[in-house]
Amino acid sequence: MLANPTFWVAVSLFIFIGLLYYYGVPRTIGNQLDSRGKRIADELAEAKRLRQDAENLLKEFESKRAAAEREAAEIVSNAKQEAERLAAEAQEKMADFVKRRTASAEAKIAQAEAQASAEVRAAAVDAAVKASERVLRQEINGSTASALVSKGLTDVRAKLQ
Repeated sequence: MLANPTFWVAVSLFIFIGLLYYYGVPRTIGNQLDSRGKRIADELAEAKRLRQDAENLLKEFESKRAAAEREAAEIVSNAKQEAERLAAEAQEKMADFVKRRTASAEAKIAQAEAQASAEVRAAAVDAAVKASERVLRQEINGSTASALVSKGLTDVRAKLQ
């Protein structure tokens, strides 16, 4: 039995394991494994915290983006309303301008018509007076003409006074 190599391997294995326990190697390995497990657990907790922070940040940015989109839509809507209002105002001013110009043109036309009508009447009156004067000069002579001229002069004097 002493010459059996398996026996001596088993004895040396038990001696080796005994020495390991004597010097506290399993406890050291256990402490190292525990500290490594604690470090990994701490890293996992930190990773969870960071993930939660990232999710919160994502939600915050999404809400800010949505708010910015709403604000942009509101700005566009306000700009469209302002453009429509300005277009309507410009249309109204243009219509008013055209209306005033038309009224001015119509007034000028009416004035020109009245002036032309007055000129035509004046020309007709002048023509009638000249024709009357010719007729009267040819037909009325002497004392009758003097009487008519003096009567006309008295009428003119009466009207001028």
